[in-house]
Amino acid sequence: MHTENIKSSAINFRSVARALTIVENDLAGADDLLKSLSFTKNTPIIGITGPPGAGKSTLVNSLISLLLKDESKIAILAIDPTSPFNFGSLLGDRIRMAPHFNHPDVFIRSLATRGSLGGLSAKTIEMADVLRASGFDYVLIETVGVGQSEIEIAGLADTTLVILVPEGGDEIQHIKSGLMEIADAFIINKADRADADVFANNLKKIIGQKMGSHTPVFKTIASQAEGVQEVAEFIKAAVGVKNERRELLMTQKAYKLIQQKLTQHIDKKKLQQDVAEALNHKNFNLYSFVDTYV
Repeated sequence: MHTENIKSSAINFRSVARALTIVENDLAGADDLLKSLSFTKNTPIIGITGPPGAGKSTLVNSLISLLLKDESKIAILAIDPTSPFNFGSLLGDRIRMAPHFNHPDVFIRSLATRGSLGGLSAKTIEMADVLRASGFDYVLIETVGVGQSEIEIAGLADTTLVILVPEGGDEIQHIKSGLMEIADAFIINKADRADADVFANNLKKIIGQKMGSHTPVFKTIASQAEGVQEVAEFIKAAVGVKNERRELLMTQKAYKLIQQKLTQHIDKKKLQQDVAEALNHKNFNLYSFVDTYV
C-alpha cells in the first residue's frame, strides 16, 4: 500500500485504518510505507496523560466537540493497557468516546501497549506518524497514565497535557520532577470537588518553585464541558509555534524505534514458555538465561 492513498483533503478513513493495521502488525510493506510518509500539514500531536480515573476520556470528548466547530479533522489514538499475564488489551476507548464514534471528521483507533510498562510502544510513534501524514488537523493521544507513560509521552507529543484531580491532595508534594518538566499545561479536572482551588494554587506554587516556569494550570469539569474551551484555545494557539524540544522529541523517537528494532525478533509468548521451562532447572540463573536472547 502506498501512502498517497491515505493523503487527501477528504480523508479516506478505510485507507487510514488499513495503513495503521499494516504498521501495527508489521505486515508486508510496513517499512516502505513508513519510509515514504510525507508530512504536508503542520499537524500537532497532543498527548493527554494522567492517573486512572482523572477523566481523560471525558475531557477528550469535550475537546473533540470544541475542535470540530472549526470543521477540523481529528484522529484519536487511545492507548490501552495490556495485561502482562495474558497479553490481552482492554479496548474500551471506543465505548467511552461513543458520542463521536460515527462522526465523519473523527477517527478513533485503540492501540495495545504490548507489554510496554511505560504505556507507550514504538508502534505508538509509527501509528501517530501515519495519522499525521493522513491529513488530520489534530492527532490526540490518550495514554493509560501508569508507570513512565507520563514521561514517555514527552518523547512523542508536540504538546503534553497532564490531567490531575483535586483528591491528589498530599500527593502534589511528591509529583516527580520529570512530570513537571514534560507538562506544557496541567489540567485539574473534576474542579467542582472540594479543595480544587487549594489544589490548583499549591500546584502553581510548586511549578514556580521547582521549575521557575509559568506552565498554565486549567480547571475543568469535563463532564459538564466547563473550562474546556480554555484548554482548546491553548491547543490551537500552540499550532505552528516552534517547538524548542524538537531535538529531544526526535531523539526520544529514534531511541524508541531503535530499541524496537533490536528486540523485534523476540516473541513474548515464546519467551514466557522458555522461562517456564528454564525454571524447572535447579540452577536457573536469570542473567545467563537473558544472554541466550541477546
